[in-house]
Amino acid sequence: MSNKEHLSTVITGTGSYIPEKIISGSHFLETSFYDNGVIIEKANAEIISKFSEITEINERRYADDHLLNSNIAAIAASRAINDAKIDQESLDGIICCHNFGDIKAGENRMDILPSLAAKVKQLLEINNPDCVAFDLIFGCPGWIQGVVQAHYMLQSGDAKKILVIGAETLSRIVDPHDRDSMIFADGAGAAILEAKQTERKTGIIAHKTQTYAVNYANLLYMGKSGNPDKTDGNMYLKMNGRKLYEFAVSHVPQVIKAAIDKAGIDILDIKTVFIHQANGKMDSAIMKRVFKLYNLDTIPENLVPMTISWLGNSSVATVPTLIDLVRHQQINGYEVKSGEYAIFASVGAGMHINAIIYQF
Repeated sequence: MSNKEHLSTVITGTGSYIPEKIISGSHFLETSFYDNGVIIEKANAEIISKFSEITEINERRYADDHLLNSNIAAIAASRAINDAKIDQESLDGIICCHNFGDIKAGENRMDILPSLAAKVKQLLEINNPDCVAFDLIFGCPGWIQGVVQAHYMLQSGDAKKILVIGAETLSRIVDPHDRDSMIFADGAGAAILEAKQTERKTGIIAHKTQTYAVNYANLLYMGKSGNPDKTDGNMYLKMNGRKLYEFAVSHVPQVIKAAIDKAGIDILDIKTVFIHQANGKMDSAIMKRVFKLYNLDTIPENLVPMTISWLGNSSVATVPTLIDLVRHQQINGYEVKSGEYAIFASVGAGMHINAIIYQF
């Protein structure tokens, strides 16, 4: 490689799996919602309406009962491999990012042995033993952190092609008696990352990750059902919504700014922001604060594509799914063009925050 060439980490293919089962607000009309063990007396229609107003979520997707998380991960992975037009046997690694492993429909037991990455490799029938498959558990920012880990491996020269998957079936681990359960959804997204020799540095330009465990690790946690009559002993995904919102809007902008500054580019050079689809209003507040850090009061139009209104929050799957849809022009008004800069950003259980500056 000459002095004029750079070893760049670039996305050469993407794929996603969006479940066909659409869950609208009416799905929750007969639900008994509890708060701290006390039933909420408000009408469910009012609860659902207020929830949609706050989060901007009107629908979410649930996986069909016969599909496990590893199944939908494999579907998204296969689509990414086909999109990249590579021989799957040439992969040097598979990183599967998730939080709860495989959970069968109607059950609450998490299965993470063997790793989901190994299960995906088996489902795809990849024989190459030098394709190393492992999982990464990092909350909702898992897929972005998987991309960071892949970047390190590719830059080291030990790998040339890595598949990074984000997949989750959150509908099977939420407490049906918790209003927050309406946030969560199922889905999978994947990308092929390759090491390419380029005349100028492109692909991953810079990245930044932080973990705020002290005081914040318990904002998302596993707990018992809010329904005191539910004594099955199962544990469910729980969150402190208000404090999580406050944490995100105050800390995420700083991490995004650190990544932009590390990349040495102007914020107005960013053409697309792929941000974790956690809460529509929260994402808007985060972006406003990012621009405020640069003394800018206006956010450019068509900067932040959103899918949360119809896909909900599928944790690690939101960002790769969003990237795949935009790359294939499946979201009106959004596309990526060669040479343009983008941000990938997320926040979630840990609490972890990460951001990548990427040039297409």
